[in-house]
Amino acid sequence: MDFSALHYYLPTTKPIKPKIIERNLIVYGATPAGITAAIQAKRMGLSVTIAEFGTHIGGITASGLGASDSGAKEAIGGLSREFFQELGKYYHTDEQWTFEPKAAKFVFDNWLKDNEIDVFFSQHLEVVKTENSKIIEIVMEDGTTYKGSFFIDASYEGDLMAKAGVSYFVGRESNATYKETYNGIQFGHPHHQFEKWIDPYVVEGDPLSGVLPGITETTHETLGYQGQGDNRIQAFNFRVCLTKNPDNRVSFPKPPSYDPERYALLLRYIKAGVWDAMNLHTFLPSRKTDLNNYGGFSTDNIGMNYEWPDGNYQTREKIFQDHFTYNLGMLYFLANDEQVPQAVRDEVSEWGLAKDEFEETGHWPHQLYIREARRMLADYVMTDHNCLGDLSVEDSIGLASYQMDSHHCRRVIIDGRVYNEGDVEIPISPYPISYRSIRPKADECTNLLVPVCLSSSHIAYGSIRMEPVFMILGQSAGAAAALAYQNNTTVQDISYEKLKDQLVNYGHVLEWDDSIEDDPILRMKSTFGKQ
Repeated sequence: MDFSALHYYLPTTKPIKPKIIERNLIVYGATPAGITAAIQAKRMGLSVTIAEFGTHIGGITASGLGASDSGAKEAIGGLSREFFQELGKYYHTDEQWTFEPKAAKFVFDNWLKDNEIDVFFSQHLEVVKTENSKIIEIVMEDGTTYKGSFFIDASYEGDLMAKAGVSYFVGRESNATYKETYNGIQFGHPHHQFEKWIDPYVVEGDPLSGVLPGITETTHETLGYQGQGDNRIQAFNFRVCLTKNPDNRVSFPKPPSYDPERYALLLRYIKAGVWDAMNLHTFLPSRKTDLNNYGGFSTDNIGMNYEWPDGNYQTREKIFQDHFTYNLGMLYFLANDEQVPQAVRDEVSEWGLAKDEFEETGHWPHQLYIREARRMLADYVMTDHNCLGDLSVEDSIGLASYQMDSHHCRRVIIDGRVYNEGDVEIPISPYPISYRSIRPKADECTNLLVPVCLSSSHIAYGSIRMEPVFMILGQSAGAAAALAYQNNTTVQDISYEKLKDQLVNYGHVLEWDDSIEDDPILRMKSTFGKQ
């Protein structure tokens, strides 16, 4: 299997005469949010281009996350809803809410082609030049320079935002920071926890023998207390597209740097009687599935991503490769290691990678699932008060409707047993997201919008961070940038009423009809598998 093209980052070199690209709007990141932002701005008359860090479009939506957690479908409008309608055309139905990665790519490719939006790949941001709280140009590692009147950072990491000098936060705020309930360190939540007492030590019962791989903290002094803030972020994984179809199945290969000892804790858990690491398969069309994390030990590489948000490109490449090795290694281990019970090996061996997906990267997804990175600190910070309905906003640019959902942030030892910490799953009703949360403070930057790494607390971001919502926010950002350009003003000073009119005109849902909550057929909280 050839994984030579599977990278987060490969250095680029400067040509003799680097390109200079000038547009009304520069979008950084060909994520779903970046694509909808570009389309909306183009529809409103702006010249637009997208600079993409990697070599693919569509972010995680086109890289394995085929079971997109939509929450309440009635809360999804605009281009986000059109995306699922276009998938319906692909599959010859009205709307399609689960889909193959290649189907998502097909829709995004057609959108970009139909709207005549060019995308430049391998654009590694190096320098952001600003004057008087305004971005003038951005320069890439290969020397390409982008000049624009307005910029949108649609990356999962918020690199453009950070290099522009905009304030941001990484990690979990304490509950005290915004007087929240579900932020910070979280013990006692039941989901994706070890169901049995599992000894953490290499030699069971002997702390001096060392701890098994995957356990990140080993002493009571580092446990902290409920609601305490820290710099940890929720776990990443790859969303792996699998199939049992023998005509389209590629057996799990041994990954580079494979080490079976990384799965000693999983093996101990299986031998204790719990085999659930692959329980969260959401079925997709064409006999495929979207494999996600489930249970105490699964595809989440818990605690191994803390350096990602502020890490340089080389650091992120190491983390990317470690997650790839961990995820593929787990599947190979379960299918082949003789220590694994035969019944489990037989079950896992029925699955394989889909031969007709990700052909350039050895049938493995090219995008790591960045569930959380930087989060902007703007004039308005979305918190769990918004998610729970205790606070609302009057400048809605779209609705979020998925539960507050944070994956585990670390794996620790408590009283001699293994314990996962950080998972939170709290049901909510659809709620509006503030325009102020996607624009920086005026004294920091006046021509930038940030629809992905928006201003939100850790736990509120756990609800907002779903891809359909990012498409909504991206389109809203594109509309706001167009209004600011047309009115020769800043992103802070545009008229919200004009923005609202544009969004409604383009099919956005800005308010939630509470009567839907009373209808058991229409009530659709957490429609698909946990994100």
